[in-house]
Amino acid sequence: MSVQKIYAGVSLRETRARAGLNQRAFAERLGVSLPYLSQMENNHRPISAGVLLRLAQEFGIDLTALSAGDAERLVIDMQEALADPVFDAAPALADLRLAATNAPVLARAFLDLYRAHRSGQERLAALDEAIGAAGQNATPAPWEEVRDFFHYCDNYIDAVDRAAERFACPDGQRGDPWVLAQEALAGAGFTVRMTELPAGAVFRREGRALLVNASAEAPTRRFQLLHQVALARHGELLEATLDLARFRSETAREIARIGLANYFAGAALMPYRAFLRAARAERHDLERLAHLFDASLEQVAHRLSTLQRPAEKGVPFFFVRVDQAGTITKRHSATRLQFARFGGACPLWNVHQAFEQPGRFLRQMAQTPDGARYLLLSRDVSKPGGAFGAPVRRFAIGLGCEITHAAGMVYADGLDLTNPPSYEPIGISCRICPRPDCHQRSVPPIDRSLRVPADRNGPLPYEIA
Repeated sequence: MSVQKIYAGVSLRETRARAGLNQRAFAERLGVSLPYLSQMENNHRPISAGVLLRLAQEFGIDLTALSAGDAERLVIDMQEALADPVFDAAPALADLRLAATNAPVLARAFLDLYRAHRSGQERLAALDEAIGAAGQNATPAPWEEVRDFFHYCDNYIDAVDRAAERFACPDGQRGDPWVLAQEALAGAGFTVRMTELPAGAVFRREGRALLVNASAEAPTRRFQLLHQVALARHGELLEATLDLARFRSETAREIARIGLANYFAGAALMPYRAFLRAARAERHDLERLAHLFDASLEQVAHRLSTLQRPAEKGVPFFFVRVDQAGTITKRHSATRLQFARFGGACPLWNVHQAFEQPGRFLRQMAQTPDGARYLLLSRDVSKPGGAFGAPVRRFAIGLGCEITHAAGMVYADGLDLTNPPSYEPIGISCRICPRPDCHQRSVPPIDRSLRVPADRNGPLPYEIA
């Protein structure tokens, strides 16, 4: 049985200070040499069983107080904080443990400072949502900068979308995307081969050969091949679009290049006019559209959120993808509903319930604090690993539109859209939600004062003033 080693140099120094002893006298009381004591106080060596016993006998120390649990909690908290993109790179785990054990007061001060930073950022995010302005003095992380680029383009990139449509409909009619992609790549000097790749892999390049995993799902294979077409045959268009975006870093530009190639792939798989006609004819039935365009449900939902071509706009949707922890991994909104940049999403959205009912579409009528009403749709989507024991990636997607567009949605059938009590109150994020009586609130709003009543009890230990 392994025994956890205890490093408690700070506690040793504090004990020595309270006793008014120098290191030599303290070492003699503990029955160890001066160098050995120095090593323990600096956490270069763990505290031995003999020293633990002498600490209890000579100084009445509660040995449970020397547990490393508090230090480990500090390490975990610092790891989470340092994962923020505001930091270039996180220190090594050994350095974090050293800070937590040698300087716990400093570690806690750092965490307090980081919490203050996050609170300030969330206040700025709340102001951005309220006044519709981007923070001009902030320097976003590359990923955030790219996400903002697509967001402020309404997730519609006209030049790339039209190029994809011309590629997919060479004679005015939609062609076979797999055949068209192979022909385009052959023209660029590449050969495409179906083969068996490791579980989870979809594509690999070896020289001028593009290897596609035969075990991957068909929509994924087609999408990946069209992604390669965008890079190989439409590189100049992508670079010109990137030039216009004027990203602040090369990292952001590289991320955006991948995003534009993905955009081209989705637009080629589901050409704008053909997809818009089908969406209207099928009343935005995701399963029917997935069948008609040989696409996945997630690809269809994402494409619906991009139908914002001037003079040919589709229904303005918001689209979101979350993981099982509730973290938003994809988001876009062409509606008034926006997503908080920091913190978790509202737990009352039905997208979080999709994991509980796999394989089913969940419907929700909801109202946000600004009075806007929405029809929300959610569904779990799993991405199998391709082999026994391979990890399965589990997500849930959410798609929604304002209630004024619900008549064009097959998912509105059978719902009483005129009944106000049918609309569930939802928010954006707890930290910026003004609702005073939400039973699922996790933290108080950052811009409201609190009252703590002593004469009553409720779901929360405070009341929002």
